[in-house]
Amino acid sequence: MAPRANWKGFLRLSLVTCPVALYPATSDAEKVSLNQLNRNTGHRIKYLKVDADTGEEVTNEDIVKGYKVDTDTYVEVEKEELENIALDSTRTIEIDEFVPKDDIDQRYAIRPYYLVPDGKVGHDAYAVIRETIRSMDMVAIGRLVLTSREHIIALEPLKNGLMGTLLRYPYEVRSEEDYFDDIQDVKVTKDMLDLAQHIVQQKTADFDPSKFDDRYESALIELINQKRAGTTVKAHGKARPGTNVVDLMTALKQSLKGSSSAPSPAKPKRVAKRAAGQKEMLLPISGKKPAAANKKATARPASKRKAG
Repeated sequence: MAPRANWKGFLRLSLVTCPVALYPATSDAEKVSLNQLNRNTGHRIKYLKVDADTGEEVTNEDIVKGYKVDTDTYVEVEKEELENIALDSTRTIEIDEFVPKDDIDQRYAIRPYYLVPDGKVGHDAYAVIRETIRSMDMVAIGRLVLTSREHIIALEPLKNGLMGTLLRYPYEVRSEEDYFDDIQDVKVTKDMLDLAQHIVQQKTADFDPSKFDDRYESALIELINQKRAGTTVKAHGKARPGTNVVDLMTALKQSLKGSSSAPSPAKPKRVAKRAAGQKEMLLPISGKKPAAANKKATARPASKRKAG
């Protein structure tokens, strides 16, 4: 099922306007998530909203927001008051300016979105705006209102569409000076730099995210599969701490020697596509069974477990 649009409205460049929809470009839906359970009953844990002092449960209608100004002192803010200051959404992304992409500090990027034409009309205007941005080799900067807050968005062409990246405000980005001031000013010799550059050259490759393996996610899936099949849970070996080499030049030479003798990484195998949201561990693939599928699983449904 196609994801729902986070926002619908219009994209405008001067007098050129087209209806658009904004969709999230990333998702955590396929990550394995774990619930908290009562060890004695197997039932899920439910959190209640309680008064921090009395311990009594508080209903939603009796909960207000507040800003802490001092210990145990808050300025209460009612829902209606927040609604009064909320920005009225014009439902329009107005392109204010164009900037070189390299001018945008990566620290300001929050999350990417896909901006697509909404409906059958407006494709011509959308194409004009997209190709204008592409031809200028620039990034368009605009504003939009999401959940009553105004956000800055940077738009750039991505194939036949537009990718929008929400940007942080300056007050949200910490200054590097608070962290880098104590770094010592070390003189790097030409020999060291040459050796390090040789190491980089041997490890240079094209960016290919398909080679990235979420090793924790894979280990978590393996753990759950083992427990479902009733097999022994295998422990993963822990990484050893790095060897402490006192001489930096020796370390660089050893690294270079190790890089040159190391075998080239195997080409990643092509994996059959699965339906969106499908997990191989949850939905066994037809024709393939777990190694211990013939054994009776020891895991019991939570609803049948008795309190200890």
